[in-house]
Amino acid sequence: MAGAHPEAAGSSHTSGTPHGSEAAQPLGSPAAPDEVTGELLELSLGYLYSAALHTAARFGIADHLAGGPRSADELAKAAEVDGPHLYRLLRFLATKGVFREDEEGRFHLTPLAQPLRSDTERSLRDYIMVRGEPVFWQSAAQLHEAVRTGSTAFENVYGLPFYDHLAADPAVGKAFNSSMAAFSETLSNDVVEAVDFSGATSAVDVGGGRGGLLRAILRRNPQMTGTLVDLEPVVAGHVLDTPELTGRWSAQAGDFFASVPSGADVYLLKHVLASWPDEECVRILRTCREAMPAHGRLLVINAMIPAGNDPHPGKTIDVLMMTVLNGKGRTRAEYEALLATVGFSVVRVLDPSPHASIMEAVVAE
Repeated sequence: MAGAHPEAAGSSHTSGTPHGSEAAQPLGSPAAPDEVTGELLELSLGYLYSAALHTAARFGIADHLAGGPRSADELAKAAEVDGPHLYRLLRFLATKGVFREDEEGRFHLTPLAQPLRSDTERSLRDYIMVRGEPVFWQSAAQLHEAVRTGSTAFENVYGLPFYDHLAADPAVGKAFNSSMAAFSETLSNDVVEAVDFSGATSAVDVGGGRGGLLRAILRRNPQMTGTLVDLEPVVAGHVLDTPELTGRWSAQAGDFFASVPSGADVYLLKHVLASWPDEECVRILRTCREAMPAHGRLLVINAMIPAGNDPHPGKTIDVLMMTVLNGKGRTRAEYEALLATVGFSVVRVLDPSPHASIMEAVVAE
């Protein structure tokens, strides 16, 4: 599982010189009290943007705009919703660049709205749909209790761990797995382009979901075979069975706390460790080390939290983990310490995406 994130980078807000002002406010000077108040109020209502995105995704608004701009009434008829309410929703989202209203009252797709389409290569519609479901909303509403007690908000609300809940509710589990596959698809090509797999002939994708990353690796590296390992309901929906990969893959249901296939050149842990506390991460890493040959490589792929106050996906994921899972976001030093505990040595770190830093490790000599 990824952080779910999904895990999205924080955004910054900039504004131009106020109308009638002779000069912009000097960089670093204090903001006017009304500006501070306005920004804080906007932050306090951030959940409304999440709800609005979920609503637009649920009713397929971006798909209905794929053929060109349409009025809110036209969109409402296509989506079978109320026209005036839909107009207000789209007007609200347009303030953040999700859709754009023209002078004739028609709404257009924008670059920020394109991933809401279901038919794009990097669609995030499934991801945004699931993040608007009660399992996430209700958990977020109990963040204060998690902070007070050091617990996990989801478990306080539902009385059992998140993954156990998914196993007990197949419909929610299926939707969640689809959402994570959508999020993973947006990053797989970035990872494949950053890593040199030319010397490898085999890979094991540990906790790899539906296998989107493994598929991308095998497509780019025809000399390789690969094995996907995850829980049975997840593996059942794998995406590896394509003509170009015939005979080069296997998908195995398994528990990465117990064992993973041995002898591969490369082991992948993409958006896995952030979902677990340190003790469980050590167990996962130990299982991987026991399976790896002496020449093997381990690729740990996660957002890594940087120092400083700037927005970063790792910081967002860290708070998401407090609400839903018992995991956490980590800094590079924290990941290195985890790896060292199990006898791994980090040989390089690549940063193709803020959501997916790649830490390459080998067994320490």
